[in-house]
Amino acid sequence: MYAERRPSPVEIRPMLRTVPPAARWLGLSGLIPFMALAALSLMAPGPWDAVARGALAFYGAVILSFMGGCRWGLAAAGMGEGPALRPLALSVAPSLWAWIALMAPAPVDLGMLALGLLALCAADVALTRAGGAPAWWPALRWPLTLGASVSLALAMAA
Repeated sequence: MYAERRPSPVEIRPMLRTVPPAARWLGLSGLIPFMALAALSLMAPGPWDAVARGALAFYGAVILSFMGGCRWGLAAAGMGEGPALRPLALSVAPSLWAWIALMAPAPVDLGMLALGLLALCAADVALTRAGGAPAWWPALRWPLTLGASVSLALAMAA
């Protein structure tokens, strides 16, 4: 089969129009702390850059755990009598990964969080293709994941 073509930045805006407005705006507002903390980690004087980088790691871990919780909800909503073990087990993996990342030294922690977000986004696309998530889900997940991952990568370079 053909490999899936990734959207270009020019195509992301029309893609986001397929996302329900509340999810779109709340999701995009969730990027503000990623971008602000990454910028602070690059520009803040003295010890404040480390404070910003640490806050970014904690925020990234919270968001990765939240996205795992979304997977739990999707598994629970689509399973009738009760969700199967595999979807539920996979939904707790992001929280465990985030917890381990917070124990890793800098800048490994931020890299682990970016990797976790990217892997979960790819898994969410596969879940959508299998009918386990709304059709608009990847249109929301890709831009948010890219924004968060770029922010984490920039802070890693600081």
